[in-house]
Amino acid sequence: MTGLRERKKAATREALGDAAWSLCVEHGLDRVTVDQIARAAGVSLRTFFNYFSSKEEAVVAGDTATALAFVEEFAARPADEPVLVALREALRTIYPRYVDLDRLRQLRRLRRDPALLPHVFAAYSAREQALAAAIAVRCGADPEVDPYPAVTASTILASMRAVVQWWLDTPQATDRFDVTELVGRMIDQLGDGFTR
Repeated sequence: MTGLRERKKAATREALGDAAWSLCVEHGLDRVTVDQIARAAGVSLRTFFNYFSSKEEAVVAGDTATALAFVEEFAARPADEPVLVALREALRTIYPRYVDLDRLRQLRRLRRDPALLPHVFAAYSAREQALAAAIAVRCGADPEVDPYPAVTASTILASMRAVVQWWLDTPQATDRFDVTELVGRMIDQLGDGFTR
């Protein structure tokens, strides 16, 4: 069980990330300062820098937290589940808690800011590495000699990104489809080798 100190730290990190995201969505990335983010979260500037090196890093913190929750949920799945089944079930558990359609759309627009792109890519790379490590543990693969964990993590995350992008961009798709089910179907198709 997580201790009180760790829970407080997680709550502060989340508050800073939420403040960064909401302020930058409302005013634009270039019109928001780190000081404004710290004040909105109710902490000092020094506390902000204990958690993040920049406002850009804080903006992508929500994505990072979601990715961490997904990796933890995947790692906690029953050991006898095949990798793709465990991934699908972890997503089914995580997505309903973290998918907010309006926030997804706003975050997607915000991510197009060139100043944010390096931080988005860094966060994506970190989540890919974390997922690859969890996959290696689950299937007993040595990532130094077997590319399976890295390839599987990369394929899953790229596929998830493509599905969510299609879901957001396709007229009425958000009314017709549940994104969790779409991602689950995509994982099943991966397991079938994309045969139709």
